[in-house]
Amino acid sequence: MKARPVKKLDPSASLGENAARIVRVRLRELLDLAPTALRHDEVVAQHDMRIVAKRLRYVLEVTGFCFGAPADTARRRARDLQDILGEMHDCDEMLPRVRRHVSTLQAEDAVAVRARAGEAPDLDPRLAARAPNRTAYRGLDVLAVYVSARRELLFDRFVAFWARQEETGTWARLERAVEAQLERAREARRAAKAAARAEAEAAEAAARAEAEAAQAERSRREAAEQAAAARDAEERAAGLSDSKGSAHPGEGHRAPR
Repeated sequence: MKARPVKKLDPSASLGENAARIVRVRLRELLDLAPTALRHDEVVAQHDMRIVAKRLRYVLEVTGFCFGAPADTARRRARDLQDILGEMHDCDEMLPRVRRHVSTLQAEDAVAVRARAGEAPDLDPRLAARAPNRTAYRGLDVLAVYVSARRELLFDRFVAFWARQEETGTWARLERAVEAQLERAREARRAAKAAARAEAEAAEAAARAEAEAAQAERSRREAAEQAAAARDAEERAAGLSDSKGSAHPGEGHRAPR
């Protein structure tokens, strides 16, 4: 079964956040398969569930410390589930092989018994009782019964095991731990964005204050220059007036004739 892709993995994010995204997808795969796998004859779904349980177990072995006790419990239960489903799969693989082998031996015996009958008008039942492989496939029939019965027992164990995990909340606790890790990551990102905005606003305010101070300094210098220019103009005007007065000292006081 092909694994579902994990979206939004980010190399710059924390291990906990990326691990939570992976575990969430692997756990969801397991939970989504359960309704089908819990039906008796859904052999393919049961085999797929074994693979999915193995994936969940492996990722929890590496990253479980990010999620605490719920991950440790879920890892052990995933391993147990993998074992049960693995034994069921062994039965599913063995039983058809046993039956095919029995069919092959019986077909060989049929040929041998027919050959022994020769030109007889009918087959003597005693010939079949002495078929070359008779003891082999009789033992294989017993093995097929054993494998079939064991498969039934394992399936009952699987159903009971799954019900127990749902009752004790094994998967629900892991899911909550994963969501809590993602929520902490979201809060950290929000805090980082708020800090970045505050820093940018502070830098902008500092830049405005600096610009305003520079403008005030320019205005002060311009005012000082204007005041100096005004004083210079007044001094020049006063000097010009004094020079005119000294150039005509007797004007306005003529002597009588």
